Amino acid sequence: MRVIKTLGLLGLLVCGAAIAHSHASAPGPAQTHQAEVAALMSKALPDYPGKEALMIIVTYPPGAVDPVHRHDAHAFLYVLEGSIVMGLKGDKEVTLMPGQTFYEGPNDIHTVGRNASLTKPAKFLVVLLKNQGEDVVLPAD
Repeated sequence: MRVIKTLGLLGLLVCGAAIAHSHASAPGPAQTHQAEVAALMSKALPDYPGKEALMIIVTYPPGAVDPVHRHDAHAFLYVLEGSIVMGLKGDKEVTLMPGQTFYEGPNDIHTVGRNASLTKPAKFLVVLLKNQGEDVVLPAD
């Protein structure tokens, strides 16, 4: 249940930013930029008490944009389809293609996360190593 709640929060944050972005730059109301998040697996890690692994697939429709956020987790990202732009506070943003990877640490602020294309979707796999029961997405304080 906590995974569903956490993914729901992640979806709301991504959707809110996407809707705000679409109102600012989209030509019409029919265009939406909501990321789809699907949980693939959640597994407690007995060798690391209080920790769990969470595996998700994120699909960015054309033009999707994430809000600035952080994860109290180690996040390992692998691009499956399309291209995405990622960036952390203090680092240059990077454009990633299928087969490329990205990492966010527990103290990183995720300042840039978006689909690089306005016409094609993008899909990526994320594995998070996190504290059990804690939210996946946190505000960037």
